[in-house]
Amino acid sequence: MKIKPIYTEKKLSLADFMAGLSVAFILLPEAVAYSAIAHLPIQSAITGAIVGLISYAWLGGSAFAIVAPTSSAAALLAAVILSMSPQTQHIAVNLGMALVMLTGGGLLIFAKAGLGRLAAFVSRPVLHGFSFALALTIIIKQLPLLLGITVQAKAPFPIIAELITHRHDFSLWSSIMALVALTFLTVLKRWPNVPSTFFMLVIGMLLSHYCNLSDLNVAVVGNVILNAPALSLPHLSLDEWIQLSELALGLLIIIVAESWGSIRSLALHHGESVEPNQELSALGVANLCSGLLQGMPVGAGFSASAANEAAGAQTKLAGACAGVVLLLMTLFGKEWISTLPQALVAAAVINALSHALNPHALLKLWQLNRDQYIALTAIIAVLVFGVLHGMLMAICLSLVSAIRAFSLPLISELGEFDDTRDYVDVQNHATATIHPHILILRPEAPLFFANIESVLTQAFKRLDTRKDTQILILSLEESANLDSTATQCLIEFSNQLSSQKILLLLARVKDPIDELLSNLDKSPFKETLFWSVNDAVIAAKKVS
Repeated sequence: MKIKPIYTEKKLSLADFMAGLSVAFILLPEAVAYSAIAHLPIQSAITGAIVGLISYAWLGGSAFAIVAPTSSAAALLAAVILSMSPQTQHIAVNLGMALVMLTGGGLLIFAKAGLGRLAAFVSRPVLHGFSFALALTIIIKQLPLLLGITVQAKAPFPIIAELITHRHDFSLWSSIMALVALTFLTVLKRWPNVPSTFFMLVIGMLLSHYCNLSDLNVAVVGNVILNAPALSLPHLSLDEWIQLSELALGLLIIIVAESWGSIRSLALHHGESVEPNQELSALGVANLCSGLLQGMPVGAGFSASAANEAAGAQTKLAGACAGVVLLLMTLFGKEWISTLPQALVAAAVINALSHALNPHALLKLWQLNRDQYIALTAIIAVLVFGVLHGMLMAICLSLVSAIRAFSLPLISELGEFDDTRDYVDVQNHATATIHPHILILRPEAPLFFANIESVLTQAFKRLDTRKDTQILILSLEESANLDSTATQCLIEFSNQLSSQKILLLLARVKDPIDELLSNLDKSPFKETLFWSVNDAVIAAKKVS
């Protein structure tokens, strides 16, 4: 499969460099947490982050997407590995490698098959709702770190309930530090070119280095132990490969759902254009390479991508810079990173996601009175059922809405607009002329197996209201082609009308439909297909 790299900028700007610094300072502490979630060594998360950042900067299309390990993918990876009951960590690492490699290969197959376009069926209201709920979910999960307390709950509402129950256990100094940090970051938003997150984390490390934060009950990231990754293939039995192949689909779905939601949301916000199959290819290569180097699965996480955007990134080179900085930090700055206060890391994540809580896009839907309930359902689904199941439910809702619109199309009656030979909807144009004995109908959606019978049923009802009709003209301007069901139904419809002494003419017939209907054996449409409605009307007047 040939994958073309996308170039957006040849020179690294100061803004991209500073954004890369800020993102790298966020990714390393996150890597510590995600490796623990996945029950894998920390180098698995670090390797995945570096490989993902470099691969996506080379092959991806978004200026803001940060491809690195995510909490959702880490949790699913852990569930898969634990379900296979590995006896040692070495076996667990091999299982993780194979799963990540299979996921990467699956993403490349999806891209090669052109299935990335299926992501377009996720509507903007669903994306707005998903982004809002995902940001809220991640922020709620940062609250225990911000308040210096450990909770057992994983979902947003149980976390809030547990925090309320243990409110007396909050760390005062951790809370004060986080509050000061959030205030600092909020004030510096007035100067977007200032790398506020980077400065805040550096101040936090200096503070931790010169003060004994443990006496103040302020938790820090802790020791970071790393070993160099090695290029290798997992040693597994055929049965284990087959079992992992079945389970890889779940990880693939969560990476696509979370990554496309993040990438497209940011693209919409900035007026960017991203190509779904190219994104799948970039994610596939990143995961395949990460697996070969014993890394974790990677995707375009919303929190890191939003942090990159908030830090002032301008091109994909910000992500590449973050990868290089992360590599240098892990090699030479482990001791300093280990001193980072967790409250400041949580504050950095919350600050990066704060703009995603702006309800403007959602309120706009209510003002338009369009699709607001779809967006609301997406929010509730993510908050109640989690990122993966919530996103899948929102996608299903989006698809159901589209299918419903196509399967129940409107059908308009047309009339001639002021002797112009143009034909318009008579309901919206009272002066449009209706020709005697001729009924002109236009389905307002492409005809296919799911809606053809509904359209023809509506046509029969219109004929019942026009008892004088001798000729029915059906305008197919919305249809680029017909499937077998629509074709057969049109033939049956023509024969039924013929038995009632009504002639069926088809107008605005495109070439594929013309070729299909004209070449049918015993076709009833050989002399009844026309380029325009006006041509069909002229022919109808001659017959009537």
